[in-house]
Amino acid sequence: MIENKNLVLIGMPGCGKSTIGHLLSEKLDLPFCDIDQYIENKEKKKIKDIFKDGEAIFRKIEKQAVKEVSLKTPMVISTGGGVIKDEDNINQLKKNGIIIFINRPLELIISDINTEDRPLLKEQSGALEKLYEQRYHLYKMYCDYEIKNISSLEGVVEGILELVGK
Repeated sequence: MIENKNLVLIGMPGCGKSTIGHLLSEKLDLPFCDIDQYIENKEKKKIKDIFKDGEAIFRKIEKQAVKEVSLKTPMVISTGGGVIKDEDNINQLKKNGIIIFINRPLELIISDINTEDRPLLKEQSGALEKLYEQRYHLYKMYCDYEIKNISSLEGVVEGILELVGK
């Protein structure tokens, strides 16, 4: 890993970004920031409540949060699943970060995801499948590295550490 770079985790909702991010930050003794949590703390509202004002409002807030968080280095950052919808977000994160796509098969995400706090998934049946179709190629296109999350979380963390040379 290049020193003073952020490790930025991208991927579908429910792929394990936040959990893996926490484990990585502990292993590397780096701060951890979950951008969704950062937004909730800053806005003093849950993501699902911000979404009630419209996705466009949320994406604007998310863009500002990405800008603020990405300036801090080095740290482990877990992004929201839709961060890749705005290329400016990716460009900002890449300035001083290594982008890692946590690739978890859709059927595994579906089997263990809780949609209560995930507004885009709760709205309609088949929403996760639609998001997957829309976003998968973007995750692949924007990542520096890709790792499959099909085994133990510890195995995924070790795999990431190998990928980035730590």
